[in-house]
Amino acid sequence: MTAASEESKDRLSRIFEVLELLAGDSGGMTVTQVSKAVGMPLSSTHNLLQRLVAADAAVVTDDLRYTIGGRAVRYGIRIMEALQVRGVARRHLQDLARSLGEDVYLAERFGSRVTYTDRVVGPRAMALDIRLGQRLYLHATSVGKLFAALDPGLGAEALTGPLPRLTPATLVDAESLEAEFARIREHDYAVSDQESYAGIVGIAVPVRDAGHRVVAAIHLSALEAHRSPDQQLAWLTEIRGTAAQVERAMGRLLPD
Repeated sequence: MTAASEESKDRLSRIFEVLELLAGDSGGMTVTQVSKAVGMPLSSTHNLLQRLVAADAAVVTDDLRYTIGGRAVRYGIRIMEALQVRGVARRHLQDLARSLGEDVYLAERFGSRVTYTDRVVGPRAMALDIRLGQRLYLHATSVGKLFAALDPGLGAEALTGPLPRLTPATLVDAESLEAEFARIREHDYAVSDQESYAGIVGIAVPVRDAGHRVVAAIHLSALEAHRSPDQQLAWLTEIRGTAAQVERAMGRLLPD
């Protein structure tokens, strides 16, 4: 092997080492922390992180902490899809989309990131196109609120972080969001009532594994014009039924 190919191999190894570090730290890491962890000079570490950010394999926050990026998440999704909940849930999501006529999504959590990992377009497909792997707001989306409400650490992060107003209906103060989290824990589902996109409602229900851990969420996305109180209840009943089917397929014991 030539010196150039050895150098290329070492560079690739460093990239994967840094990505693994970022994926394992939900709070993000500074350049100094990454530099010390991988044993690289500070300037070289900064250059590598900037290249990862430019490639959307990492993102940097306002306080200069680096976390895993959407592109890296999407690659991880593709690698794990046959082994994880996505592969188990796919058929059930297809059945649900056909039954409801609306778009349905599967959402998963990666550290502090909540993202859609699969989507089935319903017969009444909407123009709204949310990319798989895109980071979702914890305070304004149904799945973001669901994961945050059911995990104290993630919930605390949501309550102390910035709460940008995406629509007039977005919850932008911690007190209102905390009350919303309490309602979600009580009823075990979440609703985004035009809080992320005007005219769009979302309903999310958790999916738990055999150890009763929340490993995913099933999300329905629909036009507000399609909703009524009775329709929302019917949607929720079917989504919960689908979540139960996925849980059984993953080995969770549920009452008949």
